Amino acid sequence: MATHAPPRQLGPAGSAGAKALASGGAASTEGPERPGPLQDETLGVASVPSQWRGVQGIRGETKSCQTASIATAEASAQTRKHADAEVQTEVPEPVSLPSVPRYDGPRLAAFLRRVEAMVTRELNKNWQSHAFDGFEVNWAEQQQTVTCLHTLGYPPAQGQGLHVTGVSWNTTGSVVACAYGRLDDGDWSTLKSFVCTWNLDRRGLNPQRPSAVVEVPSAVMCLAFHPTQPSHIAGGLYSGEVLVWDVSRPEDPLLWRTGLTDDTHTDPVYQVGQASFLSVAPRPPVQVVWLPEPRHSHRFQVLSVAADGKVLLWQGVGAGRLQLSAGFALAVQQLPRNTKLKKPPRGETEVGATAVAFSSFDPSLFVLGTEGGFPLKCSLAAEEAALTRMPSSVPLRAPAQFTFSPHGGPVYSVSCSPFHRNLFLSAGTDGHVHLYSMLQAQPLTSLQLSHKYLFAVRWSPVRPLVFAAASGEGDVQLFDLQKSSQKPTVSIKQTQDESPVYCLEFNHQQTQLLAAGDAKGTVKVWQLSSEFSEQGPRETEDLDQLAAEVAT
Repeated sequence: MATHAPPRQLGPAGSAGAKALASGGAASTEGPERPGPLQDETLGVASVPSQWRGVQGIRGETKSCQTASIATAEASAQTRKHADAEVQTEVPEPVSLPSVPRYDGPRLAAFLRRVEAMVTRELNKNWQSHAFDGFEVNWAEQQQTVTCLHTLGYPPAQGQGLHVTGVSWNTTGSVVACAYGRLDDGDWSTLKSFVCTWNLDRRGLNPQRPSAVVEVPSAVMCLAFHPTQPSHIAGGLYSGEVLVWDVSRPEDPLLWRTGLTDDTHTDPVYQVGQASFLSVAPRPPVQVVWLPEPRHSHRFQVLSVAADGKVLLWQGVGAGRLQLSAGFALAVQQLPRNTKLKKPPRGETEVGATAVAFSSFDPSLFVLGTEGGFPLKCSLAAEEAALTRMPSSVPLRAPAQFTFSPHGGPVYSVSCSPFHRNLFLSAGTDGHVHLYSMLQAQPLTSLQLSHKYLFAVRWSPVRPLVFAAASGEGDVQLFDLQKSSQKPTVSIKQTQDESPVYCLEFNHQQTQLLAAGDAKGTVKVWQLSSEFSEQGPRETEDLDQLAAEVAT
């Protein structure tokens, strides 16, 4: 590096140093007192290597990366054909409507007079024809199979081991109710139980959470919705009491009750020799039915039957009380003797009623099932006094008019045909369904549906030849007598462990629905296939023919 210093005057002390620099650093031999001249000198480049860079270079790492090779492709397309088209509308031309000629009044009148007799004759023929009797156009989608729509239950009741002892649909067809109780042996008079309802049309239906729950201090054995009031339910208890609830009042649902008086049903007393089947058979429950009052068709009474042999009519009065308005009793000595029956045990005077069904054609006519296994044709218009010592605030009458051939055990269910005034079904603990005519004692046909008990049988409300039965083997069986009179058309497995199905009811509004309750505390709502919910064109005639053939 070259250094150039401008000349300047130096003092005596600095002259010797200057000379030394000018001479390469050696001291002048001439002495310190002798000054020498300054000279420029070019020196070599001095470099100092960096130790820091060396250390960092040792520690450094070299890395590299490369992305995967990018795939490229070239493609071309060319249409094979092309066409050009042009459209040009034409100038519209005015459309002239043809003039409507005036009708010729005299000629029209002459034509109508000429064809009047022929048209009248054809209309009369159509009016008298029965080709389309009972036929209704169904615009709903066809359902080919029977499917389970809902599996309903109330966990607190199921946790107690309660059975579903009765089911009923309300008048709108959208709400189903069930009674919880026990049908096996035991004293259930103080067992807490429930009445539950589910609105199937409600959005967000929870099958394990009923729309309404009524707690009852005794086992509920049956129930029935009011025919016109969609929230009123009548129920019969194990204790023999009859109650009516309004489920639209959740805080205080009880409307009327009979109370435990001399008029109410009493628990039946079974003798050891009377019926040994009762040790294994479920206890026959109280049954309840709504009936219109004779002179006020818009007002209804509650009819109840029980194993004590009484048939009672109750009317709601003030202060929440059901008052007895009429009563009947089944005395052994007053049964019609048109068929041979087993001799009752000594000392027995009453016949226990186990089921009831009213005629759709005669409001005073009803059929009773009995513990002795024989159905009875009865009438509310009966006037003969009943030979009984049972206490009652009203005179008890003897309703039985005709006795039918018996089953091999108690009758648990009866159902009158909604399409024929003389036909009814009965089901019993012998596993048979009998089809009877009101006109003869012997059944028209007898079908063995189960090797165990049959607890319920119901006619279809829309198919004259279809009925359903509930069995002790866990099945719901659907019969179509138009297809077979010996075996069920469809057998539905309600319970997988063969727990009994105790009750079932068709929906009279939504006729494709059938509800069934079982010993597991479950209500299943089944959607029927179209073959069970649509009436054929000649079904009523076939039913009439069946009744007529047997009657002769």
